[in-house]
Amino acid sequence: PGAPTAALSLAQQLGLGVRRVVIDPGHGGRDPGAISPSGIMEKDVTLRVAKLLATALKQRLGSEVILTRDRDIFLPLEERTAIANSRDADLFISIHVNSAPSRGARGVETYILDMVASDDEAMRTAARENASSARSFSDLQNIVHQLLNNAKLQESVHLANMVHETVVESLRQTYGGRVNDRGIRRAPFVVLIGARMPALLVEVGFISNPEEERLLTDEQYLNQLAASIAEGVRQYATNLNTASR
Repeated sequence: PGAPTAALSLAQQLGLGVRRVVIDPGHGGRDPGAISPSGIMEKDVTLRVAKLLATALKQRLGSEVILTRDRDIFLPLEERTAIANSRDADLFISIHVNSAPSRGARGVETYILDMVASDDEAMRTAARENASSARSFSDLQNIVHQLLNNAKLQESVHLANMVHETVVESLRQTYGGRVNDRGIRRAPFVVLIGARMPALLVEVGFISNPEEERLLTDEQYLNQLAASIAEGVRQYATNLNTASR
């Protein structure tokens, strides 16, 4: 008998690929998201990163890429995953910028959907990003049903691992110890609920941190950030395609 092989995921067994990716720039329009001490708005940073990521994904993966918004407009959280579902997307990636009461908080973190937040910080992040949701308490049963039936969760974990590791390694090659790895976390993000495909949310940095605020307006940094997210997605897609060969 040959050497034992790692168990293949359902997506790998079915030979599924990544043909269409939906990128979601967080916030927009009347919802600015987090605002830095100098007035930089999360909605502007997320749109810039999303556009750079779209270009990088087309180059590296040759996939069709759809943005939930390509300009400064308001889009309800629930509509964002609805766009991905209606377009039969293979992956959903939501881009956000973090903020914290402490100006010392910094780093990159990647989220996947879960009913229970990883910790208090994840809970606060979810609460802040969910603030514009139109859902009410009466929706709770349906939300729980969607979470429990999220068969894509395991694939979301694989995708998050590859994207997060690639982003941190790439940025550290250029920016060294200034890049803080805050890990992969779980939280009940409304924007990820109901997605019928592997989905994750990337918090690309803290706009409340003076150094990261500066980096989040630096075109070279943003280009490298977008390229590293795209590379993580490419590795995930390649892994899907070659695992069973």
